[in-house]
Amino acid sequence: MYTTVWCGYCRAAKQLLERQSLSYEEISVDDDPDFRRRMQELSGRHTVPQIFIDGESVGGYQELARLIGDCGLAAADATPTSV
Repeated sequence: MYTTVWCGYCRAAKQLLERQSLSYEEISVDDDPDFRRRMQELSGRHTVPQIFIDGESVGGYQELARLIGDCGLAAADATPTSV
């Protein structure tokens, strides 16, 4: 998951994964001044978080929450509280 420290949806995505006991690798792009171009190249989007599963782009927080819900995991509290 590509993140920045100032991104509320990044924090929410990490919290959601942690609540589901799902492991993830965080790649901070805070020190990458060209991160928007990099995100566009990797996922076709220019925002963070950008989440990948097995090399495939999932999207951002909302897509992750939807995917977790679709997979039947308990995502009732998937709405971020501090975005």
